[in-house]
Amino acid sequence: MLKRGLILAGLFLMTLTMSPSRASSQSADVPAYNTAPPAKNAKLPAILSRDKLGIDEAPEEFQAHAYELAAKIPDVLQQQPCYCYCDRNMGHKSLHSCYEGTHGAQCSTCLKELYYSYSMHQKGKTAAEIRQGIIRGEWKQVDLKTAASIN
Repeated sequence: MLKRGLILAGLFLMTLTMSPSRASSQSADVPAYNTAPPAKNAKLPAILSRDKLGIDEAPEEFQAHAYELAAKIPDVLQQQPCYCYCDRNMGHKSLHSCYEGTHGAQCSTCLKELYYSYSMHQKGKTAAEIRQGIIRGEWKQVDLKTAASIN
C-alpha cells in the first residue's frame, strides 16, 4: 500500500513538472496578451479607422476617439490583456484585437483599458508596467464620460 502511494505521488510530481507551461507564463485567470512587442518585420492587423465606425457602433464621442488613440499605440495594446475575456469567446489575442473591429467601441471594459493604456503610455510607462496596472484592475477607475478629452 505504501509502495503504491509512493508510486502515485511520483507519477503526480513527474506529470506536474513535465506538463507544458503556457508559452507566455500567463496565469489561467489573466486573459491573452503578448509578452513582447511584435518582431520588427511582423505587421499587426490594422486598427479599424474611426471613419469605418457607424453611429450604431459608436454613438458617443469617447467610443470613436478610442480608435484614434489605439492607432497611436498598437504595439502597447498588443501586449495587454483584455478583461472582458474576449480571448475566450471571440478568439482575441490581446487588447489590440478588440480594436481591429467594432468590438472595442461597444465594450466598456475594452474602452477603459484602452484609455488607461494610452494615459499610462503618455506618462512614460512601459507596456509591461501598463499590463501590471491592468492586471491590478487600475483601468476600472477610468471615467468614460471624460475620456474623449484625453489626447
